[in-house]
Amino acid sequence: MPEHSIPPVFDPPVPPGSAATAVSPIERDLAEVPAVEVISTVAIHLMTAAAVQLGLGEPGPDGSAPPADLDEARKLIIALAGLVTSAAPEIGSQHALPLRDGLRTLQLAFREASPLPDPAGSGPGEKLTGPVG
Repeated sequence: MPEHSIPPVFDPPVPPGSAATAVSPIERDLAEVPAVEVISTVAIHLMTAAAVQLGLGEPGPDGSAPPADLDEARKLIIALAGLVTSAAPEIGSQHALPLRDGLRTLQLAFREASPLPDPAGSGPGEKLTGPVG
């Protein structure tokens, strides 16, 4: 069985005062990134993953549409809705508005891709964002 290593950023905490408490270069780099950039980057990753799970990715070599996994897409859209909804007051409208637009687009794409669309207000993330449609 192969051993898996965990990146240093995710190592367990080290007791204060020990020699191992020095900040790693990765942690130092992360500390310099503004929160709005971290939030936006995570949101974009969630959007991209949801779009792929909705079958909106690149077509296969034969031109066929990529397979959709609506269960996975639902989870990603709900996570995105939670992030965008909770972070919006902190990151300001100039950053939140494009994220909200992307979220709404994914919610509408999910409704369109569903063979049996959820009732209004019950789609992925709609408990947090309100009904779309």
